[in-house]
Amino acid sequence: MTLSELAVLPLSMNPEVPSRARTAPETAVAAFFDMDYTILSASSGVLYIRYLRRTGYLPWWRWIRILTWVGLHAVGLLDFPDLMGRLMSRVAGADEAEAWRLSDAWFEVMLRDYITDGARERVAWHQARGHHVAIVSAATPYAVRPIAQALALQDAYLATRLEIVDGHFTGKVLLPACYGSGKVTLTRDYAATYGLDLARSYFYSDSHRDLPLLEAVGRPVAVNPNRKLARIAAERGWPVERFY
Repeated sequence: MTLSELAVLPLSMNPEVPSRARTAPETAVAAFFDMDYTILSASSGVLYIRYLRRTGYLPWWRWIRILTWVGLHAVGLLDFPDLMGRLMSRVAGADEAEAWRLSDAWFEVMLRDYITDGARERVAWHQARGHHVAIVSAATPYAVRPIAQALALQDAYLATRLEIVDGHFTGKVLLPACYGSGKVTLTRDYAATYGLDLARSYFYSDSHRDLPLLEAVGRPVAVNPNRKLARIAAERGWPVERFY
């Protein structure tokens, strides 16, 4: 069977993912999911900025500044965690309580609609197997926590955390950021805490930027992959899936 044929199989027929009928629990196995363009069909950062514009939280002069940051991120001069740190420190009066209020409202009116059916089905499949399911995302907890809770994961997530002093954002990112090699560091620590075996575990991602963590698990899966990850997956024989 070719990789392209494998990619279009129903979830239950994918030979890399055993059928639901095999229900013996595998308590040391984890299924980690990237969030943007994997669980979600869009970028949470872009959606959050769009929401802030719609609700009047971003006046035009802040909008111009953020567009500049987004441009720097696009050309590789500002990484995603730093972009989000700058954004969060300049909205909601830099107050964390207000950021959580905005997060809840944003999820209800916009973000929930971008959770893909494929992600819901695959998360449920792993839960039925007794696997430990968690999200590993470069986004901040203000985006990741509501998605985790919507998928019945509660607080099973890793995200880029921001420094908070006296209830306010400082604009600094707590290291390691949950991005690139930082995802591997945080995921290994998480696995050690919960007794999870990364060699038997899954990681689902859309991007070659997650290659360090894809290589750190025994069962990497490319989901709606970008061009570079699709090429890498084809070369290495990794399964490719479509969540949307």
